[in-house]
Amino acid sequence: MIRWRKGEVVRVRREWPGAMELDVALAEGECRALAYPPLVGRPEPGDAVLLNTTALAMGLGTGGYAMVVAVPDRLPQDPAGPGHLVKARYTPLQATVLGADEQDSPHHDVLREADSLDGMPVVVADLHSALPAILCGLYASAAGRPRVAYVMLDGGALPAWFSMSCAELRAREWLCGVVTTGQSFGGDVEAVTTHTGLLAARHVLGADVAVVTQGPGNLGTGTRWGFSGVSAGEAVNAAAVLGGRPVAALRVSEGDARDRHRGVSHHSLTAYGRVALTQARVAVPDLPGEFGDRVREQAAPLGARHELVTVPVDGLLGALEASPVRLSTMGRGLAEDLAYFLASAAAGRDAAGLLGS
Repeated sequence: MIRWRKGEVVRVRREWPGAMELDVALAEGECRALAYPPLVGRPEPGDAVLLNTTALAMGLGTGGYAMVVAVPDRLPQDPAGPGHLVKARYTPLQATVLGADEQDSPHHDVLREADSLDGMPVVVADLHSALPAILCGLYASAAGRPRVAYVMLDGGALPAWFSMSCAELRAREWLCGVVTTGQSFGGDVEAVTTHTGLLAARHVLGADVAVVTQGPGNLGTGTRWGFSGVSAGEAVNAAAVLGGRPVAALRVSEGDARDRHRGVSHHSLTAYGRVALTQARVAVPDLPGEFGDRVREQAAPLGARHELVTVPVDGLLGALEASPVRLSTMGRGLAEDLAYFLASAAAGRDAAGLLGS
């Protein structure tokens, strides 16, 4: 189940909040590795490191990294301070964090009684790559500068630190904070469930809008139900039951070679059409030509449960081109799959229209 290797750190390639990218020498040659200093300490050149190379060897979606499990000759200091919420539970790297809703948290009293999002728009999307595009559409369309929180689900990467986009969006103040829910961790705020994560976004971070997606990466088996994005439907339910206004972003692609993801992905049709039991606004991008007709036709059955909202996409290309972070989904950039990013930005535009209403 795990492919273990010992190596020696050769150099630090780059780092961003919570993560370090390294070159590590192994018996079979050098590899790129990723370390999370809050978990394992800070590796330095010359340090011996213990690596998990399983996903790297199998070509799976960890960004081409081996993962640093430990710096055995220089262990980090023991954690200090409150925090009894355990994440990545019952794994060798289970970690304790201070949950916003636990008894030792300064936010416990607020969240103990919190039961409403007060009509806050909640944009839900399948993939993490939709996050910056949603923000581009939102900020290009909103009056003023709303506070936006990112609520990260645990279907993809568990450490929020893996996302360079999140780090840059926080630095640019495009996000007022990141809330990590379920087994995910490393956000500005930690929460137990999607529900408390949304409540924390509203009542702890003071967000005007929340964006909900799984962390970077996702798991799919090519079956109707076997994909981690079903959580998008569950997030719609959570937002609605808490008195938020869910906006469903469609996963749309003109560049994906797989037929099940061409036009409107079966992920969106299943998550919103079968899993979401409460009504959402489904943002249908008003794309031109035959492809636009295909998207509208595929999205139409969702109208049996949801409110279909046709969203114009004029001006959104310029907003996407001005994104502060690189736009990429499944290895395709803005030019290779424009429809995907326009559909995500359209959901952000729709949410902007709900502000103040």
